[in-house]
Amino acid sequence: MLAVFDKSVGKPPNELSIPFVGSKCLNSSPEEIAEVFRSWRSDSNFYNLSSGNFLALSHEDENPVYPRSIVVMDDIFCIFSGALYNTCDLRRHYGLSRQATEAMIIVEAYKVLRDRAPYPPDQVVKELEGKFAFILHDSKASVVFLARDRDGCVQLHWGTAAGGSLVCTDDPNVISAACGKCYTPFPLGCMFISGKGLINFDHPMNKVRGIQREDDEGNISAVIFQVDLFTRLHSIPRTGSAANWATTTIVEGD
Repeated sequence: MLAVFDKSVGKPPNELSIPFVGSKCLNSSPEEIAEVFRSWRSDSNFYNLSSGNFLALSHEDENPVYPRSIVVMDDIFCIFSGALYNTCDLRRHYGLSRQATEAMIIVEAYKVLRDRAPYPPDQVVKELEGKFAFILHDSKASVVFLARDRDGCVQLHWGTAAGGSLVCTDDPNVISAACGKCYTPFPLGCMFISGKGLINFDHPMNKVRGIQREDDEGNISAVIFQVDLFTRLHSIPRTGSAANWATTTIVEGD
């Protein structure tokens, strides 16, 4: 799976764009990144969005235990890779039919966050039991929503390319070709939402900080995102609760 978003839609944390000594982010345009993916994944399907944004899905080299799928609902695009173990509970939770896929559940969970605020997004992702990574784009609201489970059984990388474009993919070769050294694995147990930033869903009130790793010569070789348990985020009081959550769902997921 692959997604490229203009920085006006999915502006990543500043640490992801840290210049590397002796190297730099490759000047790959969205069109060039798409062409690389097409050349390596002949079965890929592309979903072109506004401003050069796009998503692409391929089933080549797919792990049958963690399959990839895509769904488009109400101008919301979602690529899901992995498996949820509590799909029956989640379908009932969101009032979905038995045929609802994991990707459809993610879209419905996002719509609850978007339309029924105030609601803590970490609570929604915590309800997802399984091994997964997903990329969601709300084309009407210009929102990007990414998440990866705690164990990291499903790969997800993110980086920056030409003009600060955000690149997300489960293929390490694609992200390297698109972003040079300006990429890193998406942190485990975290989610990223446009306008809200990077959040660890087990420690939602603590900052997730980019830590620079240096090689033997003192050059920055990588940036790893970790929860800073000593830094609390400034935020409005959290109004979500188990009671509110139940009420919401009755009215109506290296």
